[in-house]
Amino acid sequence: MLDALALPHPIDSRAGAAVLRRSTIDDADAVIALLADDAISAARGDVASDDDRPAYTAGLVEILADASNDLLVVELDGAIVGTLQLTSIPGMSRRGARRLLVEAVRVRSDLRSSGIGSALMRWVSDDAAPALGAAMVQLTSDASRIDAHRFYEHLGYVGSHKGFKYAVPQG
Repeated sequence: MLDALALPHPIDSRAGAAVLRRSTIDDADAVIALLADDAISAARGDVASDDDRPAYTAGLVEILADASNDLLVVELDGAIVGTLQLTSIPGMSRRGARRLLVEAVRVRSDLRSSGIGSALMRWVSDDAAPALGAAMVQLTSDASRIDAHRFYEHLGYVGSHKGFKYAVPQG
């Protein structure tokens, strides 16, 4: 399903010309570092520990093997500087509307406010969603991410719902 996306795709930013492309297993360490390069994610355990690498790699392998999922990366000057996960979800509500779920949006901390994130999210709404037949793009954002909320609202996203989650006990 997500193979319908026209990738690689150029991303223009104040940091320079970048390329949005599908991730490969070789990008695992760079994506792990992007997750750890975020205080909220790090507080949840995304600290780029070598001990956790097998779990991250297994997750990436599963994402890449699922036709409804994709992990994309932004490459600038040979370095991975951004990432996001897309999931195409068929639905029954809204007359069978398909939704495009966006997760784990990250831009390297020294490049935030460079336009990379804006270009990435505009590509999602303007190119990816129509190409996949999605009626809407949706995402969740931690309640403490006030700057991220302003960012998404500036791009036209509306904080229309309250999300809930349940942590399944592991053991």
